[in-house]
Amino acid sequence: MDLPPLAGKIAALSLGALPVSYGLNQVSALSHPLWVALMSALILGLLFVAVYSLAHGEISHDPLYAVFAVFAFTSVVDLIIALQEDGYVVGFMEFYTKEGDPYLRTAHGIFICYWDGTVHYFLYLAMAGAIRKRKRYRNLGLYWLGSFAMSILVFLPGNILGKYSSEIRPAFFLAIPYMLVPCWAGMRVFNQPRAPPGCTPELVQVEQKKSLLQRPADLALVTYLVLAGFFTFFRGLVVLDCPTDACFVYIYQYEPYLRDPVAYPKVQMLLYMFYVLPFYGLAVYALTFPGCSWLPDWALVFAGAVGQAQFSHMGASMHLRTPFTYRVPEDAGTCFFTCNLLYALGPHLLAYRCLRRPAFFLHPPPPAPPDPHKKKL
Repeated sequence: MDLPPLAGKIAALSLGALPVSYGLNQVSALSHPLWVALMSALILGLLFVAVYSLAHGEISHDPLYAVFAVFAFTSVVDLIIALQEDGYVVGFMEFYTKEGDPYLRTAHGIFICYWDGTVHYFLYLAMAGAIRKRKRYRNLGLYWLGSFAMSILVFLPGNILGKYSSEIRPAFFLAIPYMLVPCWAGMRVFNQPRAPPGCTPELVQVEQKKSLLQRPADLALVTYLVLAGFFTFFRGLVVLDCPTDACFVYIYQYEPYLRDPVAYPKVQMLLYMFYVLPFYGLAVYALTFPGCSWLPDWALVFAGAVGQAQFSHMGASMHLRTPFTYRVPEDAGTCFFTCNLLYALGPHLLAYRCLRRPAFFLHPPPPAPPDPHKKKL
């Protein structure tokens, strides 16, 4: 896909976030939380009108074009926030992080802004470009859906439950449409037709007759999923204050960030235990028994979810905004980084395997009808 000419309009429009954020930061009247919320809603409304007027044809073909255009703008804003909080730029979004979303100043908030301003941003450009060229973008959309959903499901409960719960501002309620729109977008993405698998019925039959031992790559993935499942369950027990010695040693010597009162790591581990762990179990089943056609789609969704989650979790565990007591100890850094990197890599390998060779997961072809000209014995 030739991205630059495809998403040029949205890329140019999204960069308007730079002068807009700088100009708003100079307006002293925006020092009140209510004004911040109202101004944010007004800017998003005007942005939608601008997108609609510039790309009416694309929106008529697929309304998600407007969603990706608006979210690309907010991705640039998030990148500005992250760069500002780390001291790389000044004078842009201080008014918003102080009076709008102060939780974006946490280590976790900074890293979800980095992810949104880079990975999500390029996904928006790619998907908008595909819409303009009338091409498929279902796989990109599923990865984005998982990533975006995980970000919201951790960030919003963490804001309410953590130590910043007393600093909820009116701008927080802008998250309601920010949650509802992706739900609608996700339904549209799932309802899009799948790309042709490119597998002949003969190939499907051959692949589905192979046992797990005859598929070494799948056997390795099953082994990984079992080990990752145990790791997921263990970390869930850790944040639930399991009194065993193993949990005590782990939370104090390897991942003390799980004790951070911001609550984001605790919510993250619970989401892993109650959603990712069951998926790993179902994926093991789908890699063992043929015909589970749902796995390629959901493997993409969970790859996006785990990728975003691990990026934010690993970054926040080592960031200077995290108190020293809760950062990863220096002598445990290699173990922490290796385990968490492998945890992020596995779902991506699973999704790649499903997309690369989908024959095992397709519905078995119907039996060939009997040949009426064949003589019976």
